[in-house]
Order: sequence, then structure tokens, then C-alpha cells
Amino acid sequence: MAGSPATRVFGWMLAWLLSTGAGIAWGQQTGEIRGVVLDVSRAPIARARITATKDGNVAGTAMSGEHGEFTLSLEPGSYNVAVEMHGFQKVTQAVEVRAAASETKEFLLPVAAVRESVTVEESPDYLTPAISSGTKTLTPLLDTPQSITVVGREQIQDQMMMSIADVVRYVPGITAHQGENNRDQLVIRGNSSSADFFVNGVRDDVQYYRDLYNLDRVEALKGPNAMIFGRGGGGGVINRVTKEAGFAPLRELTLQGGSFGNKRFTGDFDQPLGNRVAFRMNAMYENSDSFRRFVGLERYGLSPSLTINAGRETRVTLGYEHFRDMRTADRGITSFQGRPADVPISTYYGNPKQSHVNANVNLGSALVDHQAGRLNVRNRTLFASYDRGYQNFVPRDATADMTQVSLSAYSNATNRLNVFNQTDVSYITHTGAIRHTLLWGAELGRQLTDNFRTTGYFNNSATSILLPFSNPLLNEPAVFRQSATDADNHLKVNLGATYVQDQIEVSRYLQFITGLRFDRFDLRYHNNRAGNNLRRADNLVSPRAGVVVKPAASVSLYGSYSVSYLPSAGDQFASLTDITQQVKPEKFTNYETGVKWDASRKLSLTAAVYRLNRTNTRSVDPNDPTRIVQTGSQRTNGVEIGVNGSLTRFWQVAGGYAYQDAFVTSATASAFAGAQVAQVPHNTFSLWNNLRLYRRWGAGLGILNRTDMFAAIDDRVVLPGYTRVDAAVFYTLTENVRLQANIENVFDRKYYVNADNNTNISPGFPRAARVGLIVRF
Repeated sequence: MAGSPATRVFGWMLAWLLSTGAGIAWGQQTGEIRGVVLDVSRAPIARARITATKDGNVAGTAMSGEHGEFTLSLEPGSYNVAVEMHGFQKVTQAVEVRAAASETKEFLLPVAAVRESVTVEESPDYLTPAISSGTKTLTPLLDTPQSITVVGREQIQDQMMMSIADVVRYVPGITAHQGENNRDQLVIRGNSSSADFFVNGVRDDVQYYRDLYNLDRVEALKGPNAMIFGRGGGGGVINRVTKEAGFAPLRELTLQGGSFGNKRFTGDFDQPLGNRVAFRMNAMYENSDSFRRFVGLERYGLSPSLTINAGRETRVTLGYEHFRDMRTADRGITSFQGRPADVPISTYYGNPKQSHVNANVNLGSALVDHQAGRLNVRNRTLFASYDRGYQNFVPRDATADMTQVSLSAYSNATNRLNVFNQTDVSYITHTGAIRHTLLWGAELGRQLTDNFRTTGYFNNSATSILLPFSNPLLNEPAVFRQSATDADNHLKVNLGATYVQDQIEVSRYLQFITGLRFDRFDLRYHNNRAGNNLRRADNLVSPRAGVVVKPAASVSLYGSYSVSYLPSAGDQFASLTDITQQVKPEKFTNYETGVKWDASRKLSLTAAVYRLNRTNTRSVDPNDPTRIVQTGSQRTNGVEIGVNGSLTRFWQVAGGYAYQDAFVTSATASAFAGAQVAQVPHNTFSLWNNLRLYRRWGAGLGILNRTDMFAAIDDRVVLPGYTRVDAAVFYTLTENVRLQANIENVFDRKYYVNADNNTNISPGFPRAARVGLIVRF
């Protein structure tokens, strides 16, 4: 896009940011407050919020790291530094900051009294002020030059969220794809993926439905950022952060029941075993039906974790999850004449007795975190075993007279073993008055995958069948066996990567971030049927650059540039052939500028404007239809506005607005130039409100709106836009017992939430109620 108007505009904005920041920063001398946050037993407290004020105005904020450490850069003068953490008493100290000097302080936080740790009159806190996944160092969101939305456990609990699709409803710029109704799949800034999922910053890329029972929060990082996450992530990534054992006792049970046979139980038990060891166990069981005929699910999970403080400088965290998900395979309804078919939304297609989805997941992790002064060394290892498969019946086109509909069937099984190891070394240093947070890292990984697919045959001969349009149930079983082209293969991926990054704080007004990553991605493919072998190795270099200008401590203006690549085999390694073996990786380039404003200590407002280009996509050679050329391209232009936090002590909000224009700029193998990208509505709006009405009573109100979008890239079938209203009521019986009721789709609006293609369309839930009882003891 060299020389394009968008490039010039981005260049002008970046130059303005630099000149503005340089003008503000010129001549400024700063000093540092370095500190550590500890409890009374001198154990470190992570994620405490630190606020420095001068003459009643906020001058700087920070969050304590995993070892309780923090650093604040401030102009010389006298400050009050306050440290806050849920469950502890607030502590304030007066600190004198001198130019080009560093002041070191300890902050000891006593445990709060019961009446202070539970305040029934106020709303829960939705705001997460800092995360480490965006930069691999704990960095305030205000200082991160990227659009990031964090959904914490308080919001998850208030809305009774149970899936990743529930989470992204209130994340601007992301929509949930149908994913054949057997997996998590998202469209992020116009790019669809079922693999861009991470857990604690490590790849979790197998296709399955993830649960939320053991999560502290879900982070949506938008825009490609291969410098941090490696290959893929063309539109962004989803990072799940799990709960870890801590040193504050917790026992919590949640019982849930509701419409369509919803039954769910979760438990969260955290217990310190002395001053150095803590154990935590999260558990979940669910058995629910659906408004769709014959459809139901059963799933359960166990997730223990162990934290060991091996001295003040070293922390070891061990974690494990066993998760099982079993449900009815359901591909939704077909379409007719460019719209979802006019059939009852409960209509089921195929034979439900032969339709199933199963996932058996085991994740084991180990983290060693060592802090030695300004040096931090972190090593994380993840072992993951996935046994996942499904067998389903697929609605196809209806006949022209709308009397019959075609049906096909297949099964697919994947078995994968992932082993990843990440090492991150960060160091804080100075060159004169300029502060550097230097990062060096390396990642090693191996992924072993077996794929096996079969085709469904009707009457043991035909691969499709016509069924009545109004009642497309199949009573006779289909026979599943391999066709001549069904997959039976083994894949091996070896990954090696190294990366460097520098977060440069010129002054409290001007910051830069630069980084570069090198990936060696080596894929080996063996066809078990034919016995042939294929191999594709790519060397990927991914840069990142950003600038942050802070005219005030609570406001940041930023610009960023980032790149990511997707190897030719695709995000699930499914398309390596003699042709794709020769194809270069697809490239994703993101240009973004935005503003972030912490309007108060607990309220964040954000806005971003971006252009994301996808190039090197495959296209048919116009002069030789037997050849593939890499001239296809796609572009998404967008605007995102977000809000998160407390408008008042009693009113929490979360949500935002997104405008997206995603289209094909040069013809690809599957779309003509100018085609609108599937399942990317031009406008989406979401806003969740939690109001504490009177003492023990609270209420929630959510509004979701999106405009029309296409079901597939050929732009033949439209999914109509809709507005949905959700509501909730909360009642606190005692300090430790809460009752809540949530109503989804209050006005019982008929709508279609997403699709997998033109004839696999998912209706949205009709009005549904759920009641939850939360008990802490």
C-alpha cells in the first residue's frame, strides 16, 4: 500500500505523534520510584495498583509484577503514592522524587477486615489496568500501543458466560463464527481463524470448545502481533489467563439452572499450605439441552494448580487441566433465495443419533519466574494432548420448489500432541535519563498431529440424499467409510523462534516500543494412504514498532505497525499439497493509531483506527487455470471504540462500537475483487450495564446490535441484522451468598447469529432464563 492515501495519513499521524511527544519531552528531567508490594508475611503481592498523586492530581500509575515489584517515572517533586489490592487495606506513603535519581520503597499491605473485603453496596470492578501478554512484560494497557479488550472474571460471572463466543459479544471488532458448531472460531478484524487461541501466552490451537470455569480473564489482542505470539494471528489473538493458587483462602460454589434443561456446577477452592505453598482446585460439570431439537451437551473439567514461593526472588507455578466435552453435532439450517430458510429455528437436519462431537483435552504446565533486581527470567513449558473428533450431517441447497433439501455427511478426527517451551529474559536499564525495558526471548515447540476423515454414504452408495424441506430428519443410519480423497495423514511441526524487544521511556510523556522476531517453521507431512511425504520450511521475520505520546498521565495517543504470517498449510496444517508446498506464507500488515483515556481510576475509554492488509493469498492464474499465483489480497478498514469500568461507584459498563469494511482487493481462489468478506458486519454495538440499585439489590442490562452480513465469501446469502436485549437481577443474601437471574433475549427476537457457509446457518437463542446461586465459605 506504498503511496496510498491511507499510508500517507498514517505517516502524517505518526510524524505528528513523534513531534508532539518530542516537544513535550524536550528538556524534561525525571526521577524514579522503585518499590515492592508485600503482605505482612513479606510474601509478594502481584497485580496491586499503584497511583502517584501530586496536588490532588494523578501523576502516574503502575501495577506490581509477579514479585510485587513496580517502577514509576515522575518529574521531581513531592508525591503521595497509594497502593491498593482487593482483599487488603489501602496503604499510602509520601515520597520525594529527585531528578535523575531512584527512590526505593517497600509497601506492606495488611489483610482487610471482612467488612472491608466485601462491599455489597458497590458494583464489582470490571477494569484490568495492566497485562503482560501484549509485550511479555507487565505493562499498563494505557501504555500499550495496541487495541486490547480484557474481560475479567467479575463480568464473566455477572453475565453467566460459559464460552468464548459469550465473551466476544462485548468485544468490539470480533464476531463469533459458527465453526461448524463443533469448535471455537472467531472473525477478528475480518480474518477468520480456529487456531489463534492461547492459554497463558502459549499456543492452544486445536479445534474445540473451551470453557471459562478456570479463568481469571480473557484477553482479546487485536491486530497481528507475531513478534509476541508467532505465526498466525492475522486479525489478532485470544489469550486465556487461568486462575493460579494464591495465598488468600477462597472457597466458592456456583449452582446454575435454567431454560432448555440448563444445569451447571462450578467450584473454586484456594488454600495456602503455609507461607510458601498454595493449592487451588477449579472444577466444573454441565449437562444441558438446547432450543434445537435433539441437541444437548455434557462436559466437565478439573484444573488444579500449585504455587511455590522458593524464596522472595523465585516462584514456581504448576498447573493441569483435564477437560471433556461431549455434544450433539448440529450444523444449523439451510437457506433459500438468499436468506435463512423460513423454517422453525428448532429444525434439525440429519440423524441426531449419529451426530456427535467429542473433545478430550489434557494440559499440563510449569512456570518458573525469577526476579533478581532489575533482571527477570521466566520459563514456561506446556504439554498438551488433544483427542478430538466429530461426525455430522451437513445441510445443502434446497430445491427450487422448496419441497426438498440436500444432505451430506462426514466424520473427522484429530489427535494432536503439543510441547512448547518459552524463555523470556527482561532487564530494566537506563541510557542517561531514558529508561529501557529490554526483552530477549526464545521459543521451542513440536506439534504431532494425526488426521482421519470418512465420508457418509446413504443406502451404502450415495454421498448425498434429498429429504423433505419441512422435516429433514433422517431415520436410516448412514455408513461412514473413507472415500478416495479423505484425509489419513500424520504431520510433524518443529518450531524454533527468537525475539528481541525494547520498551523505551524517553520521559513520562513519550515512549517507544520496537521489536523483531525470527521464526523457523518446519512442517513435515506424511500421507498414510499413498505413502508420500511433503515438507515445507519457512523462515519468518516479524517486526513491530509503536509510539506512545502521553500529554497527561491518564491519556495516551499511539501509533503502531505490526506484521504476521500464516504458512501455506493453513492454521490447522490441513492444506499441504504438491501445490501449496511451493506457496509463500500469507502476510498480514496492520497500521493502527488510537487514543486511550483513563477517565478515572476505574474507567477506561479507548478508540482506534486501523487498516489491515492481507496479501499473498492464492488465486487462479487468469492465463492458465491449472496454475496458482499469489496475487490475491484482502483489506479491512476499521474503527473501534471501547468502554470498560465504573461510571460511578454503583454503575459498571463494558462494551463498545466497531465499524469494519472488509473486502477482497484482488481476486482470490474463492472470491472476486470487491467481494465483502463473510461474517464481517459493517456495524456492531454492545453495551453491558451493571447497576447496584439499593444495598443488596443490583440489575444488569445488555444491548447487542449488528447490521447485515454475508454468510459466505460469494455474497449470495445475507444474515439479517438484529438487536438483542439481555437483563439480569442480583440479590446479595449475605456477605457470602449471592443469587442472580439472567434473561437472554428479553423480547424473544428471532435472529440468526452466524454461519459456516450459505447452507449452515445458526439461529440465535430465543428467550432463555438462567438462575445462579453463588456461595462463598
